[in-house]
Amino acid sequence: MRVEKARSWGSALDSVVVYAQGALCRRLARGSVPPDGRVRVTGLPRSLDPGSLRARVLGAPQVRVVEARVEVDAEPLDAGVPDALRREVERLHDEYAAAQGRRDRQLSLIEEVTALHPVPPPRRRDDPHRRTPVDAWLELADFVEQRLTGLHARLAELDEALLLVEHELTVATDRLDRASTDVPSAHVETTVSAVLTLVGAIGDADEDTELELEYGVPGAVWVPAYRLTHRQGDDSGHLVLRASVAQRTGEDWTGVRVALSTADLRRRTDLPRLRSIRIGRRQPAPAPSGWREPPAGLADLFAGYDAPGPRPAAATDYLAAGAGFAHTAPPPLPPSYGGPPAMTAGPGSAPTPPPAPAAPAPMPVGGALPDHAQRARSRPGGATRAGRAAFAAKAPAAPGRPASPPPPAPAVGPPQPSGAELDYTALVLCGPDEQGARRGRLFPDSSFDPVAAEYRRRAESVAALPLPGHAVRPRESAGSFDHRFDAAARADIPSDGTWHTVTVAEIPVGLRTEYLCVPSVEPTVYATLVLSNATDQALLAGPVEVTVDDDFLLTASLPTLAPGGVRRVGLGPAEGIRVSRRTNLRESTSGLRNNVTVLDHRVHVELANQLARPVTVEVRELVPVSSEPDVRIEERADWTAPEDGAGSEHHAPGTRVWRVALPAGGTAALDGGYEIRIPAGKALVGGNRRS
Repeated sequence: MRVEKARSWGSALDSVVVYAQGALCRRLARGSVPPDGRVRVTGLPRSLDPGSLRARVLGAPQVRVVEARVEVDAEPLDAGVPDALRREVERLHDEYAAAQGRRDRQLSLIEEVTALHPVPPPRRRDDPHRRTPVDAWLELADFVEQRLTGLHARLAELDEALLLVEHELTVATDRLDRASTDVPSAHVETTVSAVLTLVGAIGDADEDTELELEYGVPGAVWVPAYRLTHRQGDDSGHLVLRASVAQRTGEDWTGVRVALSTADLRRRTDLPRLRSIRIGRRQPAPAPSGWREPPAGLADLFAGYDAPGPRPAAATDYLAAGAGFAHTAPPPLPPSYGGPPAMTAGPGSAPTPPPAPAAPAPMPVGGALPDHAQRARSRPGGATRAGRAAFAAKAPAAPGRPASPPPPAPAVGPPQPSGAELDYTALVLCGPDEQGARRGRLFPDSSFDPVAAEYRRRAESVAALPLPGHAVRPRESAGSFDHRFDAAARADIPSDGTWHTVTVAEIPVGLRTEYLCVPSVEPTVYATLVLSNATDQALLAGPVEVTVDDDFLLTASLPTLAPGGVRRVGLGPAEGIRVSRRTNLRESTSGLRNNVTVLDHRVHVELANQLARPVTVEVRELVPVSSEPDVRIEERADWTAPEDGAGSEHHAPGTRVWRVALPAGGTAALDGGYEIRIPAGKALVGGNRRS
C-alpha cells in the first residue's frame, strides 16, 4: 500500500495574544490544496500545547477542516548550518582550558625551582667536620632567584591572559543564555507541523487557499507600565500605556500584532450544557458520540499468536522480591471506559482456543460450601466469576487474615468514555502482549515525551523573572475583571526570556495638580496628581514615568484605576509650600453638679505659598469618633467630611478636609476645633491624653 505524503505549506506568525501567563498565537498559511485534501503546515514551535491546536479556512465557507493533528519530525543538521554563537562559546571553553593548563604548568615549574636547596652529603661518625662551601651556596641562591624572577614574570602574563579569556567566555555565555530560543539544537533540527485534512468544494490546483492556525504556548508573561506627560496649569494629560513582555516560547515574534489580556489562559471558559429531564414525556435522542461497541469475535484476532503456547517472560517483566519474582501488571482500565473501538479480525481466522480453567476459590475454614457455590462447582466449567465473587463476599475470613472487600457494583447504563478516549488521533492499538481486555483495543497513548517536557519547562521559566521596579502582575491588580489591550502597531519580541517594552496605546485621562498635607502627622506639603479615568477600560497598577513641562520628574507607582475611578499619584514633597500647626487644649466641667468633663481642642494651621503660581492645598485633620452614646463630640470649624463614593479614595473615620486656594506668594490661616464631653464616670481609653 502506498501512502502519499501531505503537501507542505509555509506559515507566518500574524498575531499573538499574551495572557497573564502563556500566549495564544495565530498563524496564516496559503497554498494550493491537493486532490486528497491533506496539507502539512510547518513552522510551529516545539513548546506548543497539542490540545490547543485549532484550524479553519478563510474566505472559503464551502471548505472546512475535518482533522488537525500535530506531528514532530527530527533531522540531523547539515555541516553548513550557521551556529556561530554556540561554536564561539565552545571555542572559548577550549581556549580557557588551554590557558588554565599553561598557568598550572607554570605554577608547577615555580614549585620545582622553589624546592631547590643545597643538600650536604651524609657525614659518617669517624669523618672530621667539613667546611661549608659558601660560594656554591650563594651561586645556587643567585640561580634560584634569577630563575624565579623570570618564571613569576611569565606567570603574571599567563594570569592576565587567563582573566581575559575568562571574561570573553563569560560574555559569550551570557549572550548565549540571552539569545533567542528560536534556533535548532546543536545537532538535531526539530520540525513541528500541523497535518490538516480539508474537505469540500476544493478549487483548482492553481487557486490558493488561506488557512488560519491558532495554538497556545507557555512561556510568555507581561506587566503594564506607563508614561505620563503633563503641563502645569492644564486639566488633562497624555498617558501612554506600555507593556514589558518576556517570552521564551521557542519562536521569535517578528512583526506581529500584539494584544495583552489579564485573563488566565488555562481557565476553562466553555459553558455547561443544561438539559431538562421530564418524567413521563418523550426524551430527545442523546447526542451521538464517537464510541462504538467492540466487535464480536475480537479474541479470534490473536488465536494464531496464542496457539504455540505461552511465551517465556522477559527479564524486564519481573521484579526480584525476596526469594521469588513479582510480575509487573499492566495499567488498569479506566473505570468509565466501556470499551474503545478495536480492529476486527477478518473472515476465516482461526477459532478461539478454550480459556484456561480458573483457579478454585479457597475453602472457608471450619465450614462447608454454601448451596449456591456447590451448585456452581457441580456445573461443567466450574464456578463463574460472579459466583466466586459472591462466595468470597459471604465466606468468613480466616483467622489472622482480613476479610476480602466486596466487589464493586457494575456501572448502570451505557459507558461514558472521557475526552481522551474519544481522541482517535491519540489512541494506540494494544498488541498481543497486553493482558486481559486491552488486547486488540485502542487506548490513549500514555507515553511520556521528555523532549517536549523539557521545552515546556524551559519556556515556563520566564514566570520566575524578577519584575521591574513598581511592577505588579496583571492577575494581582486586575481583581475580578478581565480586560484586553490591543497594541496600535506591530512589534518584535525575540524569544530570549528578557523584558522588552512594547507601546500599546495612548489613553486620555483627566489630570489636575493638588497639594496635600496632614500637619498633625508631619509638617510637610506633598504634591500629587489626581487622575480620573473616563474610558471604559481599567488601568492596571504599575510603574509610571512622570514628565512635567518636558522635564522628567520621577518614576512613581500607579494604583489600579477602574473605569470612572479617581486616584492620586504622589510626586514627593513640595518645598515651595510651608505649613505650621498649633493646638490648644482647655479642660473644664459643666452640668448641674459638674458631672461632665469638657475637653476643648483648638487647632490653628498656617499656610504659605512661595511658588510663582497659584496652588490648591488640601489640609486634613482627624476628629475623634466615639461609639459611646454618652460621649458627645461637637465640632467648631468650617471643614467638611470627604466623600467616600465609588471611584474615590478611602478615608479613615473622622477625617475632615480643608481646601484652600493660595495665590502666588499668598498665605492663609485656618482655625478649627472640637469639644469632647465625657461623663464623670467615664474616661478615654488610655487616659484623658492631651494632644
